[in-house]
Amino acid sequence: MKCLLGLANQGGPGLIFIFLPNLFQAMPGSNILIIVFFVAVLFAGISSMINLFEAPIAAMEQQFGLSRRISVSLIVALAFLIGICIRGIVADRMDFVSIYICPLGAGLAGIMFFWVYGWDFVQSEVRKGRRREPGKWFCFMARYVFCGLTLLVFILVIVFGGIG
Repeated sequence: MKCLLGLANQGGPGLIFIFLPNLFQAMPGSNILIIVFFVAVLFAGISSMINLFEAPIAAMEQQFGLSRRISVSLIVALAFLIGICIRGIVADRMDFVSIYICPLGAGLAGIMFFWVYGWDFVQSEVRKGRRREPGKWFCFMARYVFCGLTLLVFILVIVFGGIG
């Protein structure tokens, strides 16, 4: 069990594929729980990939007039080929990217969107596709809470070498 607790402290693949299945085994109905858990993880991964691929797919459709099916096929094939080619190079750096670069990117995006572009631009973008105006709370939450919490996360990442 001590070895398993060490995996829980490290996080990452060891946590999800070794520690959690062993933890689930100790629960009643564990086989069903494990299936539900890993199906949920699968759908979380798929929905994240859809989100990441949507911008380049839309760009292919708009810039080159390609159909959605062809755009999706090209982007997925390109991502697969690039992933295979850079796997050995990128694998060691992924922890650094996920720990430091992702919070930094979220903070910079929030600052650019909510502070640099101006509140009129933000409101016009947020209104697109909505029937109602965002509440008065939105400005405060976006500018101060989101940007403040993102800055706090980035500072904690630097101080503690990660969060978790």
